[in-house]
Amino acid sequence: MSPDGGSRSAADGGSPSTADGGSLSTVAAAPGGRPARLSLEQLVAGVSSGDRGILSRSITLAESRLAPDQDLAQQLLVALSDRTGGAIRLGLTGVPGAGKSTTIEALGLWLLERGHRVAVLVIDPSSARSGGSILGDKTRMPRLSVAENAYIRPSPSAGVLGGVAWRTREAMLLCEAAGFDVVIVESVGIGQSESELAEIVDTLCLLLVPAGGDELQGIKRGVVELADLIAVNKADGELLLAAKRAAGDYRHALRMLPESTPGWTTPVLTYSARKGTGLPELWETVLAHRDLLESSGQLQQRRARQQRRWLERLLEETVLRRLRARPGFEEALAGAWQSVREGHLTVPQAVGTILEAAGEDPQAETPRPAA
Repeated sequence: MSPDGGSRSAADGGSPSTADGGSLSTVAAAPGGRPARLSLEQLVAGVSSGDRGILSRSITLAESRLAPDQDLAQQLLVALSDRTGGAIRLGLTGVPGAGKSTTIEALGLWLLERGHRVAVLVIDPSSARSGGSILGDKTRMPRLSVAENAYIRPSPSAGVLGGVAWRTREAMLLCEAAGFDVVIVESVGIGQSESELAEIVDTLCLLLVPAGGDELQGIKRGVVELADLIAVNKADGELLLAAKRAAGDYRHALRMLPESTPGWTTPVLTYSARKGTGLPELWETVLAHRDLLESSGQLQQRRARQQRRWLERLLEETVLRRLRARPGFEEALAGAWQSVREGHLTVPQAVGTILEAAGEDPQAETPRPAA
């Protein structure tokens, strides 16, 4: 059973459901045939040497809800901290059909040819029943998934303490410690996950398809405001002119929006992932944005703000999780919900009732409606 839903410890050999296929044969087997529990020293050495099998096990360890696994995972991250922070962290999101996976594979292969090591973390939709990933990331990126200097890992998005950013951020840090100098994080599409994606990457790229300005109106304004780069895919063949017209429409629309990064005008590019055209310009823009962040001091400031938001969110959700674990909480919740449905309580009053049943001062936690 997976560490997110079962009782096996990841460090004791709970195998990652999305491992990249790296061999664990170098780890001695424990009785029963499962991999032996790795020590902190073994994990540090394995990740530092770029062992993809141990990297996968380390990410699974960080994803586990079990306290012993979490303790070891945090010790591991501290031990590897001097190896993290140097990678280019690129987030990719886009409308359905924009070709996100095709783009990542094309760009990833192009980067590999130029000596980079590329890790891809996919914020994948999750099964409501199992919590596991639904999309087959390696089948969507068949060539990149077998490349020697590439690593692909999906992160199921359901039931994650601290939200999407929690597990993906730690997976990103572990990939950096393993020597990957480019980490690409792909979101499942336009939605709430984009704001969380912006909290863990340095540059956010929004992928669109040839269409008119009306399509941009259909995308949540907040997502567009977060984008540091907009790229129109499928700029080839019969769609080439349409892609160029769409890029012009998007540039015009962006004039009415605030800057995503102080001192940076969000560029709109055209490219073709299928043909491989426009990829050098796309990457040059990513590097130009990174240069601006570094030269202005914004890179350090942005990452510090991201860490602060991560701390606050994780603290809030940890407190809520512990509150829900108190005796009588679920019964109080069910009773309060029934009272709301019957019209005896408003929602704020119901919250106060639940907090009081859990031993908290409702006046200190939630506003009361006016009489």
